[in-house]
Amino acid sequence: MRSSLYAAFAAVAATKVAGHSLFQALWVDGHAGQCIRMPTSNSPVTNVNSNDIRCNVGGTRGVSGKCAVKAGSTVTVEMHAQPGDRSCGSEAIGGAHYGPVNVYLSKVSDASTADGSTPWYKIFADSWSAKGSVGDGDNWGTNDLNACCGKMDVPIPADTPAGDYLLRAEVIALHTASSAGGAQFYVSCYQITVAGNSAAAALPAGVSLPGALKSSDPGIQINIHSKISSYVNPGPAVISSGTTKQAGSACSAGCAKTCAVGSGPVGTAIGSAPKPTSGVGDGGSAGCAQAKFQQCGGQGYTGCTTCADGLTCKDVSAPYYSQCA
Repeated sequence: MRSSLYAAFAAVAATKVAGHSLFQALWVDGHAGQCIRMPTSNSPVTNVNSNDIRCNVGGTRGVSGKCAVKAGSTVTVEMHAQPGDRSCGSEAIGGAHYGPVNVYLSKVSDASTADGSTPWYKIFADSWSAKGSVGDGDNWGTNDLNACCGKMDVPIPADTPAGDYLLRAEVIALHTASSAGGAQFYVSCYQITVAGNSAAAALPAGVSLPGALKSSDPGIQINIHSKISSYVNPGPAVISSGTTKQAGSACSAGCAKTCAVGSGPVGTAIGSAPKPTSGVGDGGSAGCAQAKFQQCGGQGYTGCTTCADGLTCKDVSAPYYSQCA
């Protein structure tokens, strides 16, 4: 009896670990920009009252790179279970981790130093639509992420004022959300510089993180394993010039333009990441330089192998994964 209980607990634990994921590259014009504040692990944030809800654990620290983005263009966020793992053979977020996908912006003076305490407003949501007899059989934003090999297209509103921003990508996994504190937030922040609109343009009203989310919110504390007739996506509403995607439309508008991994060399530097004097391999062409904590090597990796000035490519899980540190 005891051994069977241990086996059951182990199975549940394995499912939870298998479902852990993290947002990674931000694709701009077919290239993966080095502007992410990469989380230190693929574990979720569960305390909505913690500063970690902004940009994940350690997310108050900036990186050198900023991704150059045009107002009115489309960027693509990417999620996978492990850093640098872009295999389409595995779910982007598995383990029946169903829930919405949201994207926020926060206007800042310098994206490389901002701590996320400035107001946030929501520009994109891929939430829920009814399909099955129970909530975890319905259409969720996470299903669309999985259908598109972990990639989700996010239009940057055309009226976005020029300047620096933090772009916050969020998945809220609801498989254990029936009790307070059970929802799992997978978040990453990207540092972007928006061009193409007047800096004097009006900025949408924003909310504070933490503060805008409560563990008792109906979209955060919910039993998705029973039939649900509606779902209230947590946080503020998407701004009027933002994009609300119908969950379940897979790779159509609002998702990745294709279910295949995008074109362009992994690790192509965009923005202010320092440039090396020489390149190495396919990803080491001039202008390629990986920021701190970005992948620079590993089994099957074909991206940039050069680290920014002062950093060294170090094995983290040889021979599978190396990162700049």
